[in-house]
Amino acid sequence: MSNDRNLESLKRGWSDLAKGNWDSLAAAYAEDMIFVLPGQKDVLEGRQGFRAALDNIGAALPPGFDITDLRYCLGENEITNIVEWKSEKIPEGTQSAVLFKFNSDGLVTEERWFVDTEQWKAAF
Repeated sequence: MSNDRNLESLKRGWSDLAKGNWDSLAAAYAEDMIFVLPGQKDVLEGRQGFRAALDNIGAALPPGFDITDLRYCLGENEITNIVEWKSEKIPEGTQSAVLFKFNSDGLVTEERWFVDTEQWKAAF
């Protein structure tokens, strides 16, 4: 799968997230995917677990969480997003990075968030 197709798939995923289209978002992930949460200690495994977690995504994000910009850095079978976001307790905004790895079918096999964990905790 080309990076162009992976990029379009990822952009659709961010759109699905914004619209709350959980089933469509989860369908872009491989059955054996992993999702590494902020702090890097919590790992969610499998598409079904990921889909179930989406039902409670509001509890996992800081109050007032709003993505203000996304930048895409393409690598071989992976894309890193620089995510600019703000929240009620961080109104001036900040940045995090998210790594997405893709299999040969173009499905996400890994999503890993890199955040300043102290800042993330303070956002709640």
